[in-house]
Amino acid sequence: MAAGGFCKLPNGMVVVALNLPSPAVDGPGAVRVLVHSVNRARALTRLRNLGLRSVYLRGNAAPPTPDEITAVLHHPDGLVWRRAPGSEIRGTELAQELWHPIRTLVRQPATPA
Repeated sequence: MAAGGFCKLPNGMVVVALNLPSPAVDGPGAVRVLVHSVNRARALTRLRNLGLRSVYLRGNAAPPTPDEITAVLHHPDGLVWRRAPGSEIRGTELAQELWHPIRTLVRQPATPA
């Protein structure tokens, strides 16, 4: 079951955070995705348009932390990801991993020339 949540900002916009299985075949087991959008429905639509079809937000069990909100607000696309909490990267803590743009997670397969 994917954990997720949202936070409404003072300007009326929202930041949605979701823990999802990785769509990449050789990628990590689970990822934390952050989306900055006008509302929750629009945030989920942005993810579905990228190919993550079965993305739903039920409840507010894992809302974004203040650090996560800052990360997504400072990214030009307003859509970032990193490995889900609780996973380790070659023996290092998760806090040392940087946020990645979503295009690095959901790359289109290269067409043969």
